[in-house]
Amino acid sequence: METGDVRPAGRAAAEHQFLGRTRELKELRADIERAGLDTLAGRKAPRARVLLIAGRPGSGRTALAGELARQVADRYPDGVLRARLTDPDGTPVPVERAARDLLAALEEQAPAGAGEDDLTDALRTALADRRVLLLLDDAADAEQVDALLPDTPDCLVVAVSRGPLTGIPDVRPCTLGGLDAKSGVELLSRHTGSVRITVDPRAAEGLAEECQGQPAALMLAGGWLAARPKAAVSDLAKQLRAEEPEGTALTRVFRLAYAALPASAARMLRLLALAPAGLVDPQVASALAGCSVGTARTTLDDLVALGFLHAVDSPLPQYEVPGCLHDQLRLLVRHHERPAELQLARARMLERTVRLLQACRAITETDSAQARQKLLDMPRALRFPTPRAAAEWLRLTRPALLAAARLAVADGELDTLARRLMSQLVRAMVAHVGTRAAAPDLYVVHSLVLDIAERRDLPREKAAALLNLGDLDARTGRTADALARYRAALDAGREVNDTYATGRAMESVGGAHLELGDFDRAADWFGRALTERLARDERADAARLYGRIAAAHTFAGRYGEALRNWRSAIAGHRKNGDVAAQARALSELARVQEYAGRPEESLRTCREAVEWARRAEDTRLQAALHLRVADTLEHLGDPASAGLHRGAAERILGDSNLQTEPDACEIRTASAED
Repeated sequence: METGDVRPAGRAAAEHQFLGRTRELKELRADIERAGLDTLAGRKAPRARVLLIAGRPGSGRTALAGELARQVADRYPDGVLRARLTDPDGTPVPVERAARDLLAALEEQAPAGAGEDDLTDALRTALADRRVLLLLDDAADAEQVDALLPDTPDCLVVAVSRGPLTGIPDVRPCTLGGLDAKSGVELLSRHTGSVRITVDPRAAEGLAEECQGQPAALMLAGGWLAARPKAAVSDLAKQLRAEEPEGTALTRVFRLAYAALPASAARMLRLLALAPAGLVDPQVASALAGCSVGTARTTLDDLVALGFLHAVDSPLPQYEVPGCLHDQLRLLVRHHERPAELQLARARMLERTVRLLQACRAITETDSAQARQKLLDMPRALRFPTPRAAAEWLRLTRPALLAAARLAVADGELDTLARRLMSQLVRAMVAHVGTRAAAPDLYVVHSLVLDIAERRDLPREKAAALLNLGDLDARTGRTADALARYRAALDAGREVNDTYATGRAMESVGGAHLELGDFDRAADWFGRALTERLARDERADAARLYGRIAAAHTFAGRYGEALRNWRSAIAGHRKNGDVAAQARALSELARVQEYAGRPEESLRTCREAVEWARRAEDTRLQAALHLRVADTLEHLGDPASAGLHRGAAERILGDSNLQTEPDACEIRTASAED
């Protein structure tokens, strides 16, 4: 159920061996059962219960929330979801993004471009009949949590935050301090082995005290000792006491552990502060540090063993930078890395991501020898063995890919790379997921492209982004918004004399007016688009536009104009050799003839359309036309012939699958790309 920044609670299986916090777990479990303020009147609480775990980063607050979720997961058969509500740079995650990712994790399709209110309403609707435990990690404020609360007492929300969430009723925070001495020493022994702890238990207790019982600090201390089998526990405790006193226990242990790293590992660790969403894999680390993928994988595993990274429970080698270390890493980056080196590292990371996305899409296009050769020409480290492997990579890295797109736009210095990244991201998503399923993410990406185009005054790119956003708005029923996008795209296209963009925008404006019921304006705009297509001798598009003009006139009741334009469309398709389009246009011509009170003409046209549909091997249209011929024959008083045509339709598709062809009004909702 992992989607976006939403992922199953917990990390690697080894981290499920939870230590300590017995009292806190007991209190939290009791709090689940405790009657809330809303039940004093004997009524069930109207919303999900909220448990709050408050503590500093590094205190083990997220691990405690994950352990609680693991212990009570069987009460929530519809799943345990986790959403992180603060980005690694400390920016609160917009509620809109969190709600969309939660909906995706629930396999609920959210409308592309929907606003916060619509998305949170959709989330509550999706959770209304489910029993879900929702783990909201690193919540910035009460408003974030409140906006995502399910309106059902059958769900449970476990929120993790630095402090109290004032404003949410009936929340009693569980505030974390350090681990108890026994648990702290045991956590150390997991890294160092039991011998050194048994030899000098007092030193181990002293070290745990120096770390103030903070799990993140203890893990770094344990990693330091594990890397030095001959060092005594007391040696590390003495070094910590000799450290500068400023900062928390975690910062002091981090400084000591970081200083002991080899230069190459220290540099890679610093540069992981640039990793999108705090998620990294060997490819990203390799690009950031400028080393081989194998070297990056080895270094990342070493950093996990030393307590600097978490291994993510994933089919891919993935790692997570602990949130408690982000501030320290950013300070080190500013101190050690020159701006030009950082920009180069970002550029390498984006370029590597672009090439991976190219490979991800290319594996789906191996039908031609040219495409297969292009795939073989890619470096082996970038290739995917199968389309399924590529699709899985795309699914698992989606949070980091979208975060990379957002960061690339925010950076502002790598816009060319950012545009390439988003172009390849769109193509990969469409290739593996399809336009409809990927629409919510595509809306985000096209919006980012629009940001770049407006910032850098790129009218051509602006027009393309506006057209894509307009199409997504139109598909989700926001026709007025789509119309505004199309008009803006037309202005941008005209600014640089982009004939493709202006022609497509004109047609899209016409389509929006058609959807809004303004048939006169629709016909007018389709006519303008037709003039553009004819001027460029784009015959296929011109033939299609004749059909769209005819549809507008049909809806307006101007059957004479509609018939004339359908005939022009048929002539155009015939010249272009498009048999399938000719059959469909003949079908629509017959329909309009029937509307105009010319049943005999309609019958002749229908029979002609049947023949062209047969040549086009369009069985659905053939069957629908036979049924229409049957209806017309019955109307003309020839039931015997009508029965023959109904029988023909039945033979083509069978009784259970009989469907009529789409009504002409479906043309109103077709996009300019159809």
